Order: sequence, then C-alpha cells, then structure tokens
Amino acid sequence: MSFADLGLSDDLLRAVEESGYTEPTPIQKQAIPSVLMGRDLIGIAQTGTGKTAAFVLPMIDILGEGRSRARMPRSLILEPTRELAAQVAENFDKYGKNHKLSMALLIGGVSMGDQQKALEKGVDVLIATPGRLMDLFGRGKILLTGCDLLVIDEADRMLDMGFIPDIEEICSKLPKQRQTLLFSATMPPPIKKLADKFLDNPKSVEVSRPATANTQIRQWLVECDSRRKRETLRDLLHTEAVSTAIIFCNRKTTVRELATSLKRDGFSAGEIHGDMEQRDRIAELDRFKAGTINILVASDVAARGLDVKGVSHVFNYDAPWHPDDYIHRIGRTGRGGATGIAYTFATSSDAEAIENIEKLTGMKIERVGKPKRAEAETKPAPEAKSTPEAKPEREKKPERAERAPRPKAEKPGRAPKAAPAEAKIAPEEPRPPRADPRPAPAPRPTPQHDNEPDDGWNGPMPSFLSVKLGD
Repeated sequence: MSFADLGLSDDLLRAVEESGYTEPTPIQKQAIPSVLMGRDLIGIAQTGTGKTAAFVLPMIDILGEGRSRARMPRSLILEPTRELAAQVAENFDKYGKNHKLSMALLIGGVSMGDQQKALEKGVDVLIATPGRLMDLFGRGKILLTGCDLLVIDEADRMLDMGFIPDIEEICSKLPKQRQTLLFSATMPPPIKKLADKFLDNPKSVEVSRPATANTQIRQWLVECDSRRKRETLRDLLHTEAVSTAIIFCNRKTTVRELATSLKRDGFSAGEIHGDMEQRDRIAELDRFKAGTINILVASDVAARGLDVKGVSHVFNYDAPWHPDDYIHRIGRTGRGGATGIAYTFATSSDAEAIENIEKLTGMKIERVGKPKRAEAETKPAPEAKSTPEAKPEREKKPERAERAPRPKAEKPGRAPKAAPAEAKIAPEEPRPPRADPRPAPAPRPTPQHDNEPDDGWNGPMPSFLSVKLGD
C-alpha cells in the first residue's frame, strides 16, 4: 500500500514524496482513512512508528477548505512538552508547504506578545501546551468555540505530568460536535476514562500491544555501584561504536553535572532539561541534529516523540522511575526500521524499578558485566592486600635508641634543683624584696614625708627619735 491508496490529495502526496517517504507505516495505514472520514480515533502505538504523520497528514487535507477567523482557531493539537509541540509544527511546515494554512505555536518560555498577534490574524492550526493555552484563555485572548478538530497527543505523558484536569477543562470549552483524535503509547485506566468521556464512538487502532519495546532495539542492563556510574559510562562510550547517543537522567542537576563531566573528559556533549530557556533548548537540539555534538544528556523532557535520525545508542544513566518512561526513552533509537542499542545502569536501589519495567514489557533485560576498562580499574584493589609487607618497616624501632641521650639531658635539668637548697641558707633576705612589690603604690604618698632610705620603717619618723643625747 502506498500513500496514494490512503485518499490523500495530490498536493499532499507531492510533499510527502519530496520528504523521502514512499510507504506508510502501520499506524498511518489504519488511522489516516478513518480520520479523513471524520471519525473519532484512539491510536495506540509505540514511539517511532509515525504517529505524528498519522494525524498531521489528514488534518492538512481536512483544513484545506475553509477560512480562519481572529482568535478562533479551527483545530487544536495539545502536546505535553514544548519540544513535541515544536516538532509537530515542523511536520506541518514540511507536509503543508503546498497548502495555504496558517499556524500558531503556543508554548511557554516564548514571548506571549508574538503568540497573541498570530491569534489575532486567525489560525487554521493551533499547537499548544495545556499551561500556555489555559493562560491565554484566562486572559480572554483566545476563543475555542470555532474549533472543530481536537488532537490529544501523548495522552499517557499528559497523565504523568498532571495535565488531565486541564485537558478536561479545555474539552468542556470546545464545541460538542467535533472530531477528536487521541494518541498514546500506552492506555492506562485514567486515559481510557478520558476517552470514554470525550470521544464519540471512536475507532481504536493498535499496531502493537501496550508498552512493548521495539524489537529492533538490543537492550542491556549494566549492574554497577552508584559511585562508579560515570566511570562505567565513559568506558562504554569508549568501547562501543557510538555515533550519536542520548543519555537520560532522572534529575536536572544530574543532567548538568554529567554533561559538564563528559565535556571535561573530551566528549562532544550537550544538555537539555526543563530549567533551560526555550531558545537554548531548541539551539541545543539543533546542534545535536546537525552533528555538532554527538552526545546529548537529557531529562525525560526529551524522551517523548523527539525524532532525531541516526541515534545509535540510548543510555539510561538513571533507571526511570516510571516503567512507561523506559519505553519512551529507548524509543529514541531504532527508529524507522533501523537497529539500536539501549543500556540501562542499575544500582542495588533500582531493583524494584527494573522489576516493574520487566513486568510491563513482558521480557527480562539481559544482564551484562562491567566494561573491560572498568574491570581493569578494579583489579588494582587486591594489591592493597600486599600492604602487610610493609610491616618490616615497623621493626625499625631501634632507631628510637637515639632518644637514649634524653636521660643525659634530664640530669643537667635536675642540677638546678640543688640551687634552691642554697637559697634556704638565708631565707630572710629574699623576703624583703617581696615586700617591695606589695607597697609599690606607697611611693606615691611617701615623697610627701621624707626621702630617707627604706630601713624597715615605712611610716613617718617619730619626734622623740630625733632627740640627741648630749655629747
């Protein structure tokens, strides 16, 4: 089956052909005809199967007729992250170049003024994250009453990020008579409840059982100590034939620290996480896509839907907290029928997370030993046991014999003790000098009485003592 068999217009088929695609993927074969017929749809497929084109292509043809009005978008696509929203916008630019469709991108981290100007002109396609959309709606800058087509993409990710209440509120503000498409890699109960509430007799399209990993991806589990993760990663990067790789971490701080460490070790690495400005995140992704850097350290913000061709390896530096995230992470490699390799580092504290992943995927991840470099570094450890040979050095205690002269030094020290014995012969003489410091303040008043030498009497001279006997 070719794209021409799906009922797409000639202009759209020409754009698809110019993009290098000749045969639709399974999800596209099943979804596109139903969307063109105006039916609601639930599409369940793992990442890398062409889900985005499965709704972008029919939407372009559907919106080819009609005109937009100010602040009233004709269609709405909800995405969980700014990166996914930007990627969907790129798909519309690529496939809709032969159609005169207007588009606006409502995402955080970008000036709101430019987005409002685009809405004032009127748009056919509005691609938004729930947070920014609700913000502008609350300010009265957008009306949803003219939206006839809604797409909820990566619904399970929306659930993880806590956007389901926002989506329910958005759906309640849309016209009841509309076409709704819901795409997700998995279908947990809350998402099924959402579909039952807002979709009307939808057609379900499932090209793989929920939460199955791509069979084109070879998966390995590396058990290591948390303190040796960086060493293990560096060894794998050296020993594996890594052309391009994405390294996933659970925390933004870990992303920053690991990227800095890899750069310091001479690797061409970049980083992307939620704390970065939108323009910086886009610039870093462009560098990775262009090959300026071949290693991208990322948080889960990059795990969903990002389509970068030629990613040979995925490294889960941290085991994902949610089992579903494992599917999306490793799905960055092995795309479009290519093969890929995924390594997951697991410490003793990750046992439960790994168990949940294997339970969800229905397969046991093969364990591998430490890389050769890491093993070589661990071998010197037994040499530390040879330190007992150093004990003979303790036998050099005879050197302390040099302290023998100390008794000689002590004897002269004892000699001064005899000197005080001589002082005991005249104990009376040292006492008067002691009296000198005691009456030290006395010299202040004494000059008023006499200047005679101190003969033992400190008071004034009595008059009867001055009487002289006759010669």
